[in-house]
Amino acid sequence: MLTFVFITLIVNVNSCSAMNHPPIISISKLSNWVAKIKELSSNKRWLELLSLYNDLNKSGVQFTEPTLFHPILKACSVTSLRHGKSLHASVIKLGVLESCTSIGNSIMDFYLKAGILDSTFSVFDNMKVRDCVSWNIMISGCIDHGDYDRGLSTFKEARAAGFETNVSTLVLVMQTVDILGALHEGQRMHGYIMKTDFLAVSSVQNALLGMYANMAVEFAQKLFDEMSDRDVIAWSVMISGYVRSDNAHFGLGIFREMLSLFGKEVDGQTVVSALKACTNLKNYVTGRALHGFVVRKGFYGDLFVGNSLIDMYSKCNDPDAAFQAWNDMPLKNSVSWNSLLSGLVCNGKHSEAINLFISMQKSKIEPDAVTLVNLLQVCKHFADPLICKCIHTVILRKKHELNDIIINTLVDVYAKCNLICFAQRLFNSMKIRDTVSWSTMIAAFTHCGLPDEAIKVFNEMIQTQEKPNAVTVLNLIEACSCYSELKVPKSVHGIAIRLGLATETTVGTAILDMYSSYGDIITSKKAFSQIINKNVISFSAMIAACGMNGLPHDALCLLTEMEMHGIKPNSITILSVLSACSHGGLINEGLSFFQKFIKSQEVKPSLEHYSCLIDLLSRGGKLDLAMELTDQLAKGKNVGASAWGALLSGCRTSYNGNENFQEKVIKHVLEFEPNNSSGYMLASNVYAARGSWDAAARFRAMVKDKQVKVVAGYSMVHVNNACCKFIAGDKHRFLLKEILEELHKCMKMEKIQVN
Repeated sequence: MLTFVFITLIVNVNSCSAMNHPPIISISKLSNWVAKIKELSSNKRWLELLSLYNDLNKSGVQFTEPTLFHPILKACSVTSLRHGKSLHASVIKLGVLESCTSIGNSIMDFYLKAGILDSTFSVFDNMKVRDCVSWNIMISGCIDHGDYDRGLSTFKEARAAGFETNVSTLVLVMQTVDILGALHEGQRMHGYIMKTDFLAVSSVQNALLGMYANMAVEFAQKLFDEMSDRDVIAWSVMISGYVRSDNAHFGLGIFREMLSLFGKEVDGQTVVSALKACTNLKNYVTGRALHGFVVRKGFYGDLFVGNSLIDMYSKCNDPDAAFQAWNDMPLKNSVSWNSLLSGLVCNGKHSEAINLFISMQKSKIEPDAVTLVNLLQVCKHFADPLICKCIHTVILRKKHELNDIIINTLVDVYAKCNLICFAQRLFNSMKIRDTVSWSTMIAAFTHCGLPDEAIKVFNEMIQTQEKPNAVTVLNLIEACSCYSELKVPKSVHGIAIRLGLATETTVGTAILDMYSSYGDIITSKKAFSQIINKNVISFSAMIAACGMNGLPHDALCLLTEMEMHGIKPNSITILSVLSACSHGGLINEGLSFFQKFIKSQEVKPSLEHYSCLIDLLSRGGKLDLAMELTDQLAKGKNVGASAWGALLSGCRTSYNGNENFQEKVIKHVLEFEPNNSSGYMLASNVYAARGSWDAAARFRAMVKDKQVKVVAGYSMVHVNNACCKFIAGDKHRFLLKEILEELHKCMKMEKIQVN
């Protein structure tokens, strides 16, 4: 009966009787209204509830009972923002907001659900009495709407005001600290939790553990060791924490301990973290074992587990197993399709990737940004302009033209298809260009043999105040390879120094390689010395530079220095050393190094290594030994044209008088690469070196008869900021007569000076 004390009847004066007596409304009728409101609220019939409230308002009835405002405000938050604001105004007029905190809390909750954070704070600031619910609503509201700093500061105010938080808000605050990466604040939270009774709550413990695992895994490990009762979530948090912090090996160790020592029941999320560890480590054996575990535990219905298996097999270079894992999944989403598509592309299965996309369309799976980027990578492989334009059409139809990643990839693919005009047009249409966009366009012009345009784009980039990064500089260095003089490359080197990038491993390595290709080995060595963190790639590049520029002893010294720094040579290093010994005539040193390399068994010798060894023996005049090695290789594997080509090159410099030997080598070279002009030219040069001009002419005639495309040698001259290319036999160059006359004049002047 007390409920009805809070119901006020407002009646218009004109509707009253002469005695100004209000109409009498029965208690039973009022009771029916209240019951009806509560019934509609419990059944979530919000529109009917609002309709009843409006009818009562029109009849002059207004409510002041706090418990009735909550369902009405909830109905407003679901259906009508305008009605909610109107109810807020009514509450202010009635003056119940100041005396009833719960109504204020409901209004704050209403504005939060409407996404109006400023109005929420306005209500909060005007509340004279605030309880724990008020503070918790404000804290969780700020965090839920992404205003993490404001949520954290509100939490501090609540603590200063002496209000206790609840478990859910505390977990939210710790997640906020994690998002902000505020380790010091997280440690303060840890201290606060230890002073309260919340440390015994498992959800709070796990939230604290997750916070540390993402910011300082060593602190997480310490807390984990102190936990007396660890549930599955705690173990999963530790595994994923180690995986994210590039300590996947420790993550797998925790997973094994979880299984063997404590016998905890593993859930799908734990398996996903363990599979991610295998992916990062490329631990194929453990990954397959986990696959068996997934089958035994029946986790195949878990999409996350299935997608993680696809990713693991793809990254471990087993696309067939990835396809099988995908095929065994009872349910697939777009991530499943994209994971397999990406795996096929990364493993060079481009035709299979196209077939998968066709199946994807037949299954009515809409291509998203990830799908389109992978398809563009396939286009880049085939360099097919038609496919590229078709995918561009799909991008426009799906309205992805504002996606930076897709557009940058599309610019790159158009360049790889030699459609530089399309790439430039697309680049010019971009409203916002970041460093990646500019770098991609520079790389596009470089790939299409337009270094001047690449430099021009870089200058435009500088004018827009966009800061270049290492990739930008690497693309500029690649553009420099088209120039005939060192003026522009030195300018690019200067840019790298000013940007502070010349000491970075990748950029420094590219710079030393650039100078070595110009024959400036001294500057190349200086660039190498400026690299702060030298790795196997930078050492390998410097060894190759020394070998290319006739310094084989320096190359061997660098190998020794590399090993002294604890850096183990890889397959590229071994090729560089063998090549340096071959070109420098260090036959014994090269053979000794190769024997050491075989014995170490750290790198498995490939066909390229054996081809380089054959070249070393051939150049050293050991043709019989080189042939014996080639024949042995031919029994075990398919010896490529490179090995036979190396042997043929040796015949030119170290002819042993055995014509059958020579003809056998030529036969194999032409069998492997019948459409490659270099084999015919090399065979012709071999006969020419012996004075067999008829045989030499015969092989050159074969090139014309078989219509083999010849890649002609050329010279480049930089004139008036333009790079001019002169190809042997070219009679169509503009001003060719004038150029030849000038060259003849120079030759006559030089002859006079010599005389």
